[in-house]
Amino acid sequence: MNIAEQILDLARWAPSGDNIQPWRFEVLSDEHVVVHAFDTHRLDVYDLDSRASQIAMGALLETIRIAASAHGRAARIVRRTDAPPELPVFDVGFERAPGGEVDPLHTFIRERSVQRKSLSTLPLDPAAKAQLERAVAPGYSVVWFEGWRQRLRLAWLTVRSAKIRLTIPEAYAVHREIIEWNARYSETRIPDQALGADPMTVRLLHWVLADWGRVRMMNRYFGGTFAPRLQLDLIPGLCCAAHFALVANQAPVDVDDHVAVGAAVQRFWLTATSLKLQLQPNYTPLAFANYVRKGLPFTEVRSATRRAEAVVQMLSRLLGSATAEATVFLGRIGSGPAATARSLRLPLERLRWIDPARSD
Repeated sequence: MNIAEQILDLARWAPSGDNIQPWRFEVLSDEHVVVHAFDTHRLDVYDLDSRASQIAMGALLETIRIAASAHGRAARIVRRTDAPPELPVFDVGFERAPGGEVDPLHTFIRERSVQRKSLSTLPLDPAAKAQLERAVAPGYSVVWFEGWRQRLRLAWLTVRSAKIRLTIPEAYAVHREIIEWNARYSETRIPDQALGADPMTVRLLHWVLADWGRVRMMNRYFGGTFAPRLQLDLIPGLCCAAHFALVANQAPVDVDDHVAVGAAVQRFWLTATSLKLQLQPNYTPLAFANYVRKGLPFTEVRSATRRAEAVVQMLSRLLGSATAEATVFLGRIGSGPAATARSLRLPLERLRWIDPARSD
């Protein structure tokens, strides 16, 4: 591999929603790479206005910057303004940076992962919190939710949001595709052993998610959302050191803003990993809240729309209306063992961009 390929081989470990990896790489030379992005807003209910995909792209581009520093390179990244927002293209130039500082976060790029199981409830060290806050400054601030009462409020927000995602066909279409069953690792999806549920609940989920009719039957007659919400949302939401909200100084409005959000998220997450802290994102409440704020329908299920409106109200009570609208990321954090099952990534060769005009 040349240096550009070595940088990309490390950067491909950047996080993306449901491990979708919405990027492909065109290596033009050792000094010039083109990153072709795509989004999932037409297929994924969680990707309103391509926000989730663009945040993932920001995480990737920041990871490229970090990885480049370990090779004595500075990454200069420019978005092509003639590319459509749903298919953004970025030119990445690698310039020699003799004497430049190596970003210490590069050590933790592969190590960073999602931990969906219970974490320690011991409070975060104030020095660790300060370091995490510095990681996203100056454009963002962190609001912490600590202590039993505040964790319960955030856990309940997650539970309410989970009721939406587990009862609408639009989310079912996503969940059916993103889980790799009977797996500890997955290059393209989420392995079922990384979900955080016990084996019996995982087997039940496997059976139920095979057919939307089964989902409706379980939800209507057997309280089908109870076990998943208990194990995947309520218990983990209580069993952690804290929840956090990443708040932008100005609410993001365009592609570049959301790419910047992704960069901040990745620096926060890698810093947490460097501090031996585990993290789990909680983007679902923000996704449904965005639909309500924009007055856009996202489901045929009326009760789910009412629940989404309640989620917006809960966010406003927790953060204040203005802060809630500028909140770009939610998650929980705490000390604990790293996940023993996790999503992997496609090898670099399978992430190479293929020009559609030449694919025939």
